[in-house]
Amino acid sequence: MSGTVKEVKSKEELDGLIKSGAPTFLHFRASWCDASKHMDQVFSHLSTDFPFSHFLRVEAEEQPEISEAYSVAAVPFFVFFKDRKVVDKLEGADPSNLANKVAKIAGSIKPGEPAAPASLGMAAGPAILEAVQELAKENGSSQVQLVETGLSSQLKARLQQLVNSHSVMLFMKGTPEAPCCGFSKKVVAILNAEGVKFGSFDILSDTEVREGLKKFSNWPTFPQLYCKGELLGGCDIAIAMHESGELKEVFRDHGISLTGPNEMKTGAEGQGGITESTGLSSALTSRLQSLINSSPVILFMKGKPEEPKCGFSRKVVEILSQEKIEFQSFDILSDEEVRQGLKVYSNWSSYPQLYIKGELIGGSDIVLDMQKSGELNKVLVENGIKRKENLEDRLKNLIGSSSVMLFMKGTPDAPKCGFSSKVVNALREEGITFSSFDILTDEEVRQGLKTFSNWPTYPQLYYKGELVGGCDIILDLKNGGELKSTLSE
Repeated sequence: MSGTVKEVKSKEELDGLIKSGAPTFLHFRASWCDASKHMDQVFSHLSTDFPFSHFLRVEAEEQPEISEAYSVAAVPFFVFFKDRKVVDKLEGADPSNLANKVAKIAGSIKPGEPAAPASLGMAAGPAILEAVQELAKENGSSQVQLVETGLSSQLKARLQQLVNSHSVMLFMKGTPEAPCCGFSKKVVAILNAEGVKFGSFDILSDTEVREGLKKFSNWPTFPQLYCKGELLGGCDIAIAMHESGELKEVFRDHGISLTGPNEMKTGAEGQGGITESTGLSSALTSRLQSLINSSPVILFMKGKPEEPKCGFSRKVVEILSQEKIEFQSFDILSDEEVRQGLKVYSNWSSYPQLYIKGELIGGSDIVLDMQKSGELNKVLVENGIKRKENLEDRLKNLIGSSSVMLFMKGTPDAPKCGFSSKVVNALREEGITFSSFDILTDEEVRQGLKTFSNWPTYPQLYYKGELVGGCDIILDLKNGGELKSTLSE
């Protein structure tokens, strides 16, 4: 082992290296991902520091067999092996955590010697090195464990400096010229419309800032708009303030000059950050627009939902399924013109791409982040996207829609069978208020409820979600003077 990072080209090659038994570290990356590039530099430093271990690199999208074997759904992603077994994983750009895990598993730089803090620091960056050296002085030892303590004083100072770096500062996904989410694009458009000069920071380029700012501002999502160091809010608040004229007043109150609408174009609303000139033919542009708007929720992916051809596409499909969202999909592997054209049209260089009501939401990382923060659900609700119900959920909702619920043939005023009529009469004679559902109008409910309740006939009476019984049981309860008390416990 020479202390370099080896590019893995096949699963067979990977399996052979793992079988050697040496500590092995595997970095799944993507050439288009800036975070991957930054972490690859850290990874390369570590390979020099720990020359008796294997440091391996895998292009996640180009090696789907390997990516799927280790359930890779986002990059950068690291897998740690010891004694031929997976002992740990790490998702995201976290240099200090990566260095810490590598040092723990690799053990030492030279047999019989502990890992020096300088080694960890070089890989983790100057701030980490400084912290390690300081700890070493305090402890009088070269064996220093790096630990995460939330927002360090260095990070707080850095965030404060960023927030105050411009009178108006926008933390966003992407850049003003190439926003990477619809919400960031909207705020950029608002600031341009207000005619205000602003600074911006791409939080996708720096995970430390991205995660730290959420705690610093106590605001869990992006974009975040600041004025003179004070948080104004996110996309919704910026829109509301802009429409009411309050945003202009805030800028003027803080002595921020407005120059009139800026000339920079961010693309037509609802077109996912498209620049005015894309170089695409009108026919292809029209086709892409038609595809994007062909369904309220559409996923451009590799493969099909039932058979994804990459881990990133599979992850978004899983998220949409977990959220019970009905969606259409387009397999970009089946149409090279769409595959290449959509990258230009959306100004988004990779797949999958998720659109909601014609608006580009983003790729795997962004959709996963939005699901975790609750932002995805908010977007769906705001766009009137309803979750699909499976039959079991629908039956539960129907049964629970009223304290006393009768599934019958016909309606209370026009029963379609004698048994249903008898139960309706019994309930009315006892003065019991109830709701009903005509199972003759919905064959899916009619057949499904038999299985759900394990009761083969109708009518069926439920009280507070629990099955009471059919016609014979209801009449027995009434004749015994127990019906009203049973339905009022």
